[in-house]
Amino acid sequence: MNLLETRALTASYGQFRALFGVDFRIEPGEVVAIIGSNGAGKTTLLRSITGILRQTPDMVIHRGEAIGAMAPDRIMQRGISMVPEGRMLFPSLSVDENLRIGAQARRGAGRWVLETVFDLFPILLERRNSPATALSGGQQQMVAIGRALMSNPELLLCDEISLGLAPVVIRDIYAALPLIRESGAAMVVVEQDIARALSIADRVYCLMEGRVTLEGRATDVTREAIHAAYFGTQEKVQP
Repeated sequence: MNLLETRALTASYGQFRALFGVDFRIEPGEVVAIIGSNGAGKTTLLRSITGILRQTPDMVIHRGEAIGAMAPDRIMQRGISMVPEGRMLFPSLSVDENLRIGAQARRGAGRWVLETVFDLFPILLERRNSPATALSGGQQQMVAIGRALMSNPELLLCDEISLGLAPVVIRDIYAALPLIRESGAAMVVVEQDIARALSIADRVYCLMEGRVTLEGRATDVTREAIHAAYFGTQEKVQP
């Protein structure tokens, strides 16, 4: 059974249609990359999975159960957590307090507690009492990832976690992702850096104007296929 899938998923913002019949799946423990240009529908897909955008129930299936119409808090309690684009930390709270908020939806015992998050990102232990706004952009991204992990998710959705960060910081953050995977979590990584996304993923989807234009194993997709999926027709490209 797939851990999660979408079936002919559509999504709109008012009169604007953002997704057109997207079929997507991820298996337990798998890492799936979603690539595509700005406005392709990547973030909308994650918002639909997490309940921020409510859907017809059977458009989103988690472990065989339709969850498309569930509220975000219920979906998080099922073990689906997101690191949002822009980090969205609570500026009035310290690093420690931001992390602890993530534990409020914790699903029983699991690997991720404050100590293991600090092991993953040691700089956060040094800055645990600092306001979130006092941190660098990279450190704030670490807090956002740690906060999501504190609920011990079985599916972690990462939306543009390298956006606007220095290369050395991106390297450190991506070095942590295999350790997160070792904890048993599956991951969806939305990323515009194609090479970096493919380097950690088992499979990849490309979106263009709200449609899937490429799906395949990360080791099988060619540069030509990716180029066609980004800039070609809206028909699905073979990897």
